[in-house]
Amino acid sequence: MRSVLLFTLGLSIALAGPAQAVLLGSESRDPQGLRRSVVSVENSSGELCSGAMIAPDLVLTAAHCMTEKASYRVMAVNQSFKRQTLKVVATTIHPAFVPGTTPRTQPGVDLAILKLERPLGSDFAPFDPRLAGKVDKEDKVTLAGFGVLAEKLKQTARVLRQTDLISVGSVELANRVLIAADGDKLADTTGAGACRGDSGGPILTGAQGNYQLFGIVSWSSGALHTNDKSACGGLTAVTPVADHIGWILEGAQKLNRAEGEWTKR
Repeated sequence: MRSVLLFTLGLSIALAGPAQAVLLGSESRDPQGLRRSVVSVENSSGELCSGAMIAPDLVLTAAHCMTEKASYRVMAVNQSFKRQTLKVVATTIHPAFVPGTTPRTQPGVDLAILKLERPLGSDFAPFDPRLAGKVDKEDKVTLAGFGVLAEKLKQTARVLRQTDLISVGSVELANRVLIAADGDKLADTTGAGACRGDSGGPILTGAQGNYQLFGIVSWSSGALHTNDKSACGGLTAVTPVADHIGWILEGAQKLNRAEGEWTKR
């Protein structure tokens, strides 16, 4: 199994694309669950990503989600799971990110912070990125996002889903990413993982009610043994928050978010 996994990791770099819904995920319908902290990021040309709130008016997402010349908005769901949409009024992209390249080539750090036109309400609960810890090989992590159930099922997007994966190690080229996969399939055949629309969504540690933000989804791959030309259901690559916490805090200040908002909690 170890040799299969190592070969799959190599395959992912060749075949992976932007992390696109949560394959084999369950719909998140708990009013006190992840809907309080996870949002979708959309633009005027119809593209969809996911994001993690890190303050009432700040969202952390993937930099490659913000490269189009379009207007952007964030969609969140309230306790009744009714959608509310807020405009993105400013962004900052990690200076190491290289526009015009694809996430699978790991062109620097795939992170961006978005500032919303106003804070989300009191029934939302941002993650504190300073609490991000480490993830060891074989540790369980949780993926959440608003993507599709399968590559060709575009109508299934914009529903918050989550699933559990395990860490299978890290890959480091231009930057370091954690690789996560279905704990049973290990990317040998199609299993749980990120798909279209999940880029920018969170990878979490802990359990319901005590989730901590570990990282942001960057890209995903199809399984090693599949007949589909899909970038879903294999490996999920994650940019660790702890590796870039200095830039995240600086970027938050740059977007006029008071750092004291985190220290008060």
